[in-house]
Amino acid sequence: MEKICNELLALVHIMERLRGKDGCPWDKKQTPDTVKEYLLEEAYEVVDAVEKKDSKALCEELGDLFFQIIFLSHLAKEKGEFSLLDVFRLIKEKMIRRHPHVFGDVKVKDAEEVLKNWARIKEKEKKGSEKHPLEDIPLCLPALLRAQKLSEKAARFGFDWKDKKGIWEKVKEEFRELEEAIESEDKERVKEEIGDLLFSIVNLSRHWKLNAEQILREANRKFVERFKKMEEELKKRGLSLESATLEQMDSVWEKIKKDV
Repeated sequence: MEKICNELLALVHIMERLRGKDGCPWDKKQTPDTVKEYLLEEAYEVVDAVEKKDSKALCEELGDLFFQIIFLSHLAKEKGEFSLLDVFRLIKEKMIRRHPHVFGDVKVKDAEEVLKNWARIKEKEKKGSEKHPLEDIPLCLPALLRAQKLSEKAARFGFDWKDKKGIWEKVKEEFRELEEAIESEDKERVKEEIGDLLFSIVNLSRHWKLNAEQILREANRKFVERFKKMEEELKKRGLSLESATLEQMDSVWEKIKKDV
């Protein structure tokens, strides 16, 4: 633990030096608005390392992400708002408060009950806030992830389908409405119906206890993998992506689909 404290303190001193009188011109120019972009970038790089199961990269990316947290905390301290110590104290108190089954005498049966308790405690903490419950979901989240979070929160108030069959019927209904919009050649209506269909598919994922954002990430990964294999196969046949016809690409693609 002492080693952790020493390394953390060293990072804090580095941040102070970078922002100090004889520090780095680039670091001294940064503001919360500029640092937030790097925070998001580093967070996605952490996720990328997790998905690639690359422990070395994960260790490095976690460090990069943590440094952005130190950076933002230091900027707040300069303005007299809060410090890194406040960040640690608040999250410590929150974790203890939201885990009464560990730090208190509350009994739970399983992980699902833990989540229900967590939601109740969170709602209690927000009680009296002027913000609408749905406004707690950050606007900057990826659209699929935000849709799932929004639908999860709405479901807690009872606004939800009773079962998987109900949401599946809704997906089919939205698909039919999209078909009608396409037939009408009304671009604005097509855009709206695609949005409705995507949102209903997110709800379908949620009812199957699946994460729509993760599902699409995996589909993207699979597409890239298959596309690269298709290009390799075309090269073996003396063809490039530019010279191959759509029919030739489709033929190779279908072959790869059976193998991957």
